[in-house]
Amino acid sequence: MLRLESISKTFNPGTVNEKKALENVSLHLKPGDFATIIGSNGAGKSTLFNAITGSFILDSGSVILDGKDITFAREHVRSRVIGHLFQDPLLGTAPHMTIEENMALAYLRAGRSRHAFFSRISSQEKKKFREQLSMLDMGLEDRMKQPVGLLSGGQRQALTLLMATMVTPKILLLDEHTAALDPATAGKVLALTKEIVARQQITCLMVTHNMQQALDLGNRILMMDGGHIVLDVEGGEKAAMTTADLLEQFQKNAGKQFDNDRVLLSSD
Repeated sequence: MLRLESISKTFNPGTVNEKKALENVSLHLKPGDFATIIGSNGAGKSTLFNAITGSFILDSGSVILDGKDITFAREHVRSRVIGHLFQDPLLGTAPHMTIEENMALAYLRAGRSRHAFFSRISSQEKKKFREQLSMLDMGLEDRMKQPVGLLSGGQRQALTLLMATMVTPKILLLDEHTAALDPATAGKVLALTKEIVARQQITCLMVTHNMQQALDLGNRILMMDGGHIVLDVEGGEKAAMTTADLLEQFQKNAGKQFDNDRVLLSSD
C-alpha cells in the first residue's frame, strides 16, 4: 500500500542550522499493516509523516501510495486519500463551524469526483453522519448543530478520527493523537482507533511515546533514530518482544542507548 524508496530530507542545507531529518529511508507497508513508531525527539518521526503527506519536497527518493507515484503530488491532493491526526486536538477541525459542517467538509474533500467538494450534502448523508457519530458513544449525534469549538479535547479528537476515516483512506497517519488527552479519554480514543482501523482494514502508521502501547498495538513496530529506521519487527517476533527486548535491539542497531525519558517512563 505504501512504498518509501530511499527518501531523504535536509533542512537548512549549507548553514549552521543544517539538519538531516531523513536519510535514505525505505519502508514498505502491506495493505492492512498497522505499524507503531517509537523514537526520541528529532529521530525523524514527524518528518516521515510530513514526507508522506507532502508538506515539503524531498531531496531524493520517491513516495508510492497504492501503486501511484505521489512524490510530487501537492499536499491538498494527497489529503483526499491520506488521513492525518495530530497530537493537538485543536488541529483537524474548524472550531466555528458545526459538527455537521465539519463532517460535510471532510466527506466532500475525500470524494473521488473532481467536483465532489462543490457538491451538496443530502439528507441521507446527514443521516449517515448521525449514525457514525452515535458509534462514538459521546452523545455528539444530538449536538450536530453545535460549533466544534464547544467540544472537549477528547470529543474533538474522536470527531477528527471519524472525519479522517469517513471515506476509508489509503493510509491513516496518527501522530501521538492521544498524548494530549487525560488517561481515561486517551484510552477511549485509542479503543475507537483500534475498532475503526480493524473494521475498515485501514493501513495505519502511529507514532506513540508509550513503548508498551507500541508493542500491544498493531502487527509491526518501527524504531527511528537520527533520520533512520533502526528497527523493524513484525508478526510473531513482535508479539514475543518485551520493552527490555526493544531497548536491547535499539542499542544493538543504533550503537547507543535509547535516551528519551518520556518514552522510558511510559514503558511499563
